[in-house]
Amino acid sequence: MTPKNPIQNALYFAFERKQWSELRDSVPLTLSEQDLENLKGLNEKLSLAEVTDIYLPLSRLLNLIVKAKQQRGLVLDEFLGQQPSASPYIISIAGSVAVGKSTTARILQALLEHWPEHPKVDLVTTDGFLYPLADLKRKGLLQRKGFPESYDMKMLVEFISAVKSGQAHVKAPLYSHITYDRLRNQHQTISQPDILILEGLNVLQTGLDSPVDTRRPFVSDFVDFSIYVDADEALLKQWYQQRFLQFRQGAFSDPKSYFHHYAKLSDAEANAIAANIWDTINGPNLQLNIQPTRERAHLILQKGQDHLMSQVLLRK
Repeated sequence: MTPKNPIQNALYFAFERKQWSELRDSVPLTLSEQDLENLKGLNEKLSLAEVTDIYLPLSRLLNLIVKAKQQRGLVLDEFLGQQPSASPYIISIAGSVAVGKSTTARILQALLEHWPEHPKVDLVTTDGFLYPLADLKRKGLLQRKGFPESYDMKMLVEFISAVKSGQAHVKAPLYSHITYDRLRNQHQTISQPDILILEGLNVLQTGLDSPVDTRRPFVSDFVDFSIYVDADEALLKQWYQQRFLQFRQGAFSDPKSYFHHYAKLSDAEANAIAANIWDTINGPNLQLNIQPTRERAHLILQKGQDHLMSQVLLRK
């Protein structure tokens, strides 16, 4: 196939939407309209057609890959004369703020757990590994929330390492988008899933991004298959502003919300504040830290208008 997009190169097969949808190969759709409504993110115009055309072929691909990995593991266990390991297959999903990573992760979880080879699929977001709000304020990092330095990377790497090694019960901290903070004494327990989906801004980063210490392990070292959800920055900014406006009637309206003071803004005021947040925080983070990791992904989902996938790039 002849590349049509600047990010395509010899590393990837490029599929237009129709070409990709044909790779579904009669995989049945197991989600209803109500299931989809429960899964999609705020401001996402997601349809069953999008799931059928994009996510069913992807779930088929991942199922084939995971089955092959499981079979290889059984062969290795037999060769070494050891009991089958409880190491899960780890899928990471990266991309910008407002691109729809969470929706992609939830749909994949729902589809993958219907395959008989791996019925237990867990999903963890890296939000819980952000430093607590008090620590961010103390370190002067509040305006750099979402940047790599705002995460407790030691805790995140220890978590993913423990899950990968097959530990029986591993705790992940939880995060509240209402209080804008890690929840105290509340955790999600991961207990030897078949597949773990890890969703976050910077899960594709490697030692190449850290001139301080390239010897320490990174999250990407433990990942088996990586996905990057992509879109033009102009669209991302537009989606972020739209989401911000909708939050005024949603999360911001809660008196407990960290952003409750935004609830009564006019459309013009909200748009201006959202644009400023994008231009000073989310945009620079995308350009400096997130987008440079894009072409390390095994698969890139490119979005166009209305959050619809326009192209899929699969690493050769």
